[in-house]
Amino acid sequence: MARRVLFALLLASFAVPAAAQDLKSGEVVKQLTLLLDSKKLDTIAVADAKNPGTFIAAMHIPGAQLLVVSAKYAAPAMLTELLARKDFKGVYVELSSASIPSSKLLVMDAYANGLLHKPAGGQPADSIERGGTVSTSDGGWKKAKVTEADYMKTFGEADAAYVQLLQLLLTQLKSTGTS
Repeated sequence: MARRVLFALLLASFAVPAAAQDLKSGEVVKQLTLLLDSKKLDTIAVADAKNPGTFIAAMHIPGAQLLVVSAKYAAPAMLTELLARKDFKGVYVELSSASIPSSKLLVMDAYANGLLHKPAGGQPADSIERGGTVSTSDGGWKKAKVTEADYMKTFGEADAAYVQLLQLLLTQLKSTGTS
């Protein structure tokens, strides 16, 4: 009996696609939201040093979601000025509404628990808007007319991109006195 249970557990561990096993956004989201809460902030923003003219901003709505946007902005000096004044909400609003559409990556993380490839019973799905195209991580790879492997690959890439954005924001929060 114990061998059957062990075999079933071992088999189940191989049944999960590799991309799903490597997901890291949940851990980083938790760190970011706890730090935001401890500093009594609901938004944070930073210039992306590796991509001139690109900015990243996040808005945390406790108990509801984490919204993270990264994009280029036509007037980067304006966002640099907002950052200097620590007007993170202003940066978030500008990036969400007036950024260069083809450069925009917007992650809508329902419940601020990291990207999930399929939401648990009745919960809203996470979604990612990239260059004007919205993808919903609802587990509906058949509905999307793609293979499960392609769905998980795309999802894994989105999670990795999300982690990079979160890490930049987390580094900003840790390195400066933003409160």
